[in-house]
This record gives sequence, structure tokens and C-alpha cells, in this order.
Amino acid sequence: MSTASRPYPIVQDLIESFAGWLKHRRELNEMRQLDRADFNRIAGDLRISPDDLEELVRHGRHAADELPKMLEQLGINAERLGRAQPLLLRDMERVCALCSQKAQCDRDLAGGTAAENYHGYCGNAATLESLDRADLAPH
Repeated sequence: MSTASRPYPIVQDLIESFAGWLKHRRELNEMRQLDRADFNRIAGDLRISPDDLEELVRHGRHAADELPKMLEQLGINAERLGRAQPLLLRDMERVCALCSQKAQCDRDLAGGTAAENYHGYCGNAATLESLDRADLAPH
């Protein structure tokens, strides 16, 4: 539904935001109800530390939304990267999700300057530099 066709778009947006917040709170509550052994086993199954898993859940499912945008600005096809190196992409998502430089990254992505500036703040910079761009470029 477009903003123009909704009778109260601001109210609708607030309701949707609140619903998303409630869902995230329920997910956090479910995580807290797990005993530590189960939680550690899940982290092990995912091949990440329990502390990282806890932090990732706390940040929510959109914590790595910047990564596909960064890849696009660098001329890297995220889908091809995921097929060629799925574990590497997953680790890059983890690094992005745990990043404390989101504001700078978001500004650069919005301004189209991320490709020039990411080296100074991106935790994935070394990995991004090591990728063979020719094999991962969009076709």
C-alpha cells in the first residue's frame, strides 16, 4: 500500500514500527528463556561464540542491512559471493551486524561515497579488499 493511499500514513508507520519492536522483544525473551547449555549449543551449531550470538540477537535481524549496499557500491554481487563463498559472506554479515560505525557507514552509503571511505572504519575492509572483484561483479 503506498503512502498516498493510506489514510493515516504516519500512524500506520508508527504502528508497524511498534509491532516490529514488540516482535524483537519477544525474540529476546525467548532467547533469555533458553538454559545456558542450549544457548551455547546453538551458538556452536552456528559456529559463533555465545557472546556474539547474544549480541546479534540483541541487534535484531536488520543489523547487517548495510552489507549488501556496501557490496553493491563496490561492484560486488552479493548473490554470487554467497554462492561462491557462503561462510565468508556469513562471517561478513556477523562483522557488519556487530559494527559500531553504523552512522558513518549509513552516511557514506546514502551519499554514494562508501567505496572511497570504507577503509577507514569498516571491519570488513580487509576482507572486501581480498575479494576477486572480477569473479563477483554483476553480469
